[in-house]
Amino acid sequence: MGNFGLLLDGFQIALTPTHIAIMVIGVLLGLVVGVLPGLGAPNGVSLLIPLTFSMDPVSAIILLASMYWGALFGGSTTSILFNIPGEPSSVATTFDGYPMARGGQATRALTLAFMSAGTGALVGVIVITLLSSWAADFALRFGAPEYFAVYFLAFCAFIGMGSAWPGKTAVSLLLGLALSSVGMDTITGSLRLTFGLSELIGGISFLVVVIGLFGIGEILMTVQHGLKFRGVSSRVDLRDVFRTIAELPRYYLTLVRSCLVGAWMGITPGGPTAASFMSYGIARQWSRKGKVFGTGRPEGIVAPEAADHSAGTCAMLPMLALGVPSSATAAVMMGGLMIWGLTPGPMLFTTKPDFVWGLIASMYVANIVAVILVLATVPMFAALLRIPFAIIGPMIVAVCFVGAYTVSSATFDLWLVLAFGIVGYLFNKLDYPIAPLVLAMVLGHKAENAFHQSMILSDGSVLVFWSNPLVGTIMTLALALVILPQLVRLASRWKRDQAEPLGD
Repeated sequence: MGNFGLLLDGFQIALTPTHIAIMVIGVLLGLVVGVLPGLGAPNGVSLLIPLTFSMDPVSAIILLASMYWGALFGGSTTSILFNIPGEPSSVATTFDGYPMARGGQATRALTLAFMSAGTGALVGVIVITLLSSWAADFALRFGAPEYFAVYFLAFCAFIGMGSAWPGKTAVSLLLGLALSSVGMDTITGSLRLTFGLSELIGGISFLVVVIGLFGIGEILMTVQHGLKFRGVSSRVDLRDVFRTIAELPRYYLTLVRSCLVGAWMGITPGGPTAASFMSYGIARQWSRKGKVFGTGRPEGIVAPEAADHSAGTCAMLPMLALGVPSSATAAVMMGGLMIWGLTPGPMLFTTKPDFVWGLIASMYVANIVAVILVLATVPMFAALLRIPFAIIGPMIVAVCFVGAYTVSSATFDLWLVLAFGIVGYLFNKLDYPIAPLVLAMVLGHKAENAFHQSMILSDGSVLVFWSNPLVGTIMTLALALVILPQLVRLASRWKRDQAEPLGD
């Protein structure tokens, strides 16, 4: 009942005319961000953060979260109508969504996607509601060693559970840690990695890095690919909408399974993209008609969309309760909280319950708003995509540079945006993951301080990380996440090598 009472208080905060209007604006902005390739949720959220400095934190986080939900829905729209995933997590939706739309069932495909997405998001918010207080109470037992162990677990989970080659993930993490250490060391007062540039004494803003990586980097990739928009009919027939809603219960097993997969991948650092692909693969394996997946199967739309939104929503739980973001967008939002003077973690639930539960309540409302708005605005955003990219691309670049300049009104930041745009482009070309770099930038300073405090407590002994069952379990699990997948890979490679002579 405690959480239920706090949630009701949160609804009193969220269901005000001002906050509902903010949700509508945020969702619409998110739809634009999701529809236009070259933007994306992390970049869109980072561009909005400077505009929230004058807002109270509750309104600001509701705006950012609503934009996030809208971006996820917008990515589904372009995947189905144009075979262009506006978000990386929407790639799996193109496999069956676009073929169904090309077959004259665009309304059915869109409705399946949006209703599945809304269901997945609802499940994610329920998980957050049920587990947030428990997770926060559990985290109150943490000291400096435990916090470092949690940060270390997040880093190791990205290496062991990520889809990229572990070495590339480690390089991305180490680069992010190096960027987080630029400037003055708060422990010794010495300057690090400034290379004699006075502009770097205060460090590198993670917002500038994110705008460069996700904004300019994606634009460069889009320009190279010579993106052209070719869509199918985008008129939404209300009769088809209601007919498809009535059809959705047939796929309840796929829906439930995908929501659970998404919730797990959201809480852990798997993320929405991995969740959507994993859920699509499981749906294909379990379906009796798996061979016809890719030709417009409803389950091929329901599975990735439900998992995508469930994971995207659940990613907020470790960010709020533990101060450990499990996705790039959650990491950007966490950076926003720290800019506003809020410290994500268990004490946030005690010191700012109106903020936390106002946000959680707004998630319920914002997802309903998103489903309604996305159905109503599909024709408008489809028409937007017919504008030549030669016009849209420069507009996106201008928005990125304006957003970066507003962070600290420094011309040097514009050069950093360009530099990190090139880094983002190279990372994409070489298949290096960007999310670990963002995570390391956000958590690097906190992890370093926790490590320093732990060393002071133990007189320099690393055994402090196995000084009690809690911290020892977390550290052992972190090391297992790095080592065990590599042992499994080596074992499978050894078996394959042993079997090859038999085949000859």
